[in-house]
Amino acid sequence: MELEFWKMSGAGNDFIVIDNRDLRLPEEGREKLFSHWCRRGISVGADGVLLVEPSTQADFRMRYYNADGREAETCGNGSRCIARFAYFRGIAGPQMRFETLAGIYEAQVRGDLVGVRMSDARELRLSIPVEGDLYSGEVHFINTGVPHVILFVDDLNTVPVAEVGRWLRYHELFAPAGTNVNFITVDGPHSLSIRTYERGVEAETLACGTGSIACAIVATKLGKVSPPVAVQTRSGEVLNIDFQLTEKGATNVFLEGPARVVFRGYIELEENAER
Repeated sequence: MELEFWKMSGAGNDFIVIDNRDLRLPEEGREKLFSHWCRRGISVGADGVLLVEPSTQADFRMRYYNADGREAETCGNGSRCIARFAYFRGIAGPQMRFETLAGIYEAQVRGDLVGVRMSDARELRLSIPVEGDLYSGEVHFINTGVPHVILFVDDLNTVPVAEVGRWLRYHELFAPAGTNVNFITVDGPHSLSIRTYERGVEAETLACGTGSIACAIVATKLGKVSPPVAVQTRSGEVLNIDFQLTEKGATNVFLEGPARVVFRGYIELEENAER
């Protein structure tokens, strides 16, 4: 069976997007299949897979799978890409609601610019001491739909993102779920720059929506910036984030930035399912 897919990019995060409202993709075997599709150099290559599926609560349901093929709660840039996809495919209007494992999201599409009202951020923990050969100092933690650790660094260009990110991702402090790891610098009263090691991708990605939200909230809590916050990602694209602080995180969290179609293609489902 030949399956149509769309390749989309949200500020540098790239995704394989599929309209699965007819549920032609069975639940069984998705982890193996999607992890193969996401491998760069031997298949389509992507940071993750997005599926549009039916919902009884909203315009549609978003299913998100990391590059390792495992389903995750949500994805900030993925949610913006799937909103743009749903609009240009006629699945929803320019203002829409869709279901995720992290809750109901609201989105607005304006050309390439897509904004999404995300779930509340929670579980804030500041100034967590960490000691080790790769890093000694303090880190900060918050859950923005998925777990994130934040480190402030002096120079984003020289920080060993892969090594320190992988070590913290599996650190016992954040077990058993693990965590994404973000390295940031403060550029101004409303601006940050970020690099992210993503759980599930197990590598640095060019952008991370929920990570950018996490960094903006933590930096605001620490008095280093104030919202709205512009976050420059590794791709060079900027994500704009607004929110209202709460005691343990933030509410009315809004993420906005570019979401673009890269190309459309077809893949043989049976051939890939055998891998």
